[in-house]
Amino acid sequence: MAQWRIFTGKGEPKAVEFPPPPPWRTFEKPTEGDLHTSLTLDYSDRYWDRARAYQTPPEILDAVNAALILRRPLLVTGPPGTGKSSLIYRIAFELALGPVLVWPVNSRSTLESGLYDYDAIARLRDQGLNQSEAVDIGRYISLRALGTALLPSSRPRALLIDELDKADPDLPNDLLNALEEGWFEIPELQRQDNKNVEVRVASSARTGDSQTVNAQITAGRVQCYEFPFIVLTSNDEREFPAAFLRRCIRVELKAPDVAQLTQIVEAQVGKEIAEAARHYIDDFANSGRSSATDQLLNATYLVHSVTGSESDEAKRLYEMLTRSLS
Repeated sequence: MAQWRIFTGKGEPKAVEFPPPPPWRTFEKPTEGDLHTSLTLDYSDRYWDRARAYQTPPEILDAVNAALILRRPLLVTGPPGTGKSSLIYRIAFELALGPVLVWPVNSRSTLESGLYDYDAIARLRDQGLNQSEAVDIGRYISLRALGTALLPSSRPRALLIDELDKADPDLPNDLLNALEEGWFEIPELQRQDNKNVEVRVASSARTGDSQTVNAQITAGRVQCYEFPFIVLTSNDEREFPAAFLRRCIRVELKAPDVAQLTQIVEAQVGKEIAEAARHYIDDFANSGRSSATDQLLNATYLVHSVTGSESDEAKRLYEMLTRSLS
C-alpha cells in the first residue's frame, strides 16, 4: 500500500509525488496552459524562515495528511497566536508547493474579491482615449489569490484563507462551489468574441517577488487540474454552516505546552536565550492567561537579547509584553 503520510512536519523541501486523489476529486487535465511552471522555488530564501522555525504539533499530522490526500480544505481553529497561519508555510516548504498565496479576509470580503479584480473604470478611460483601437480586456483583469490557486497546475498551489470568521456570514456558503467543483467563471470574459484572453495572476507575499505572470483563460472559465491545498483559519469567533464544514477537514490547535514553547523559542531566538528564559517560558505556559506565542517571543528577545538582565525592570517588561488578550 502506498505511503499516505507525505507530510512529516520535519522534512526538507522535496517535491514528493502525491497519491492519486479519490475519484470524486479528480479534475480534467487541460489540453494546454501553464502547469505550475512559472514559480520561483528557492527554498533557501529568507521568505521560508517562518516555515523552517515552525514546530508542527504531532497530533495534527493525520488531519493535515488527510486533507492533502483527499484534496480537501483544512479548517484550522484555535486561539490567536497558536501558529494557525504559519502551518501552511511549513507544508508548502516541505512538499515544495511554491510560495503561499494569501487571501486575508475581512468584513468586506466577497467571493469575487478572492477570485479576480476587474478595473472597469480604467478600461472605459483607455477606451475613450484610444477610440480607434480595440482595447484588450485582459489588461484590466487580475486573478486574486483564490482565482490563481484554481488555475490548472501539475502540482497543488498552497493557499491561505486567513481569519474566515471575520467575513460576512454568507461568504462560507458562497465558497462552496469553488471548494467542491474547483472552477469559477469570469462573466466579463465570457462576453468577449476572443475566447482566449491573457490576464495577470496574483503573486505571493514573497519579498521581492515582483515578476509579472500571465495566464490564458479560455471562454471565461477557470478549472483546476490538481486541487489547491487550502488552509482556512478561524479564531472560533463564530460557527460555520454545516454545508461548509462537511467539505473541510477540521483540526484545532491548542496552546503549546512548556516543551513546545521551548522548541519555538529556540527556533526563533536561539538555544542560549531559551535556556536563560526558561522560568519565563514556564510561567507563560502555566499562567492560564489568554496570550499569543509571539508575545512570549517578544518578551524573551527584549528581556534577554536587549536588556540581558534579570532585574525588576526585565520582569516588568515581561509582564507588560505578555498581558492577557482578553
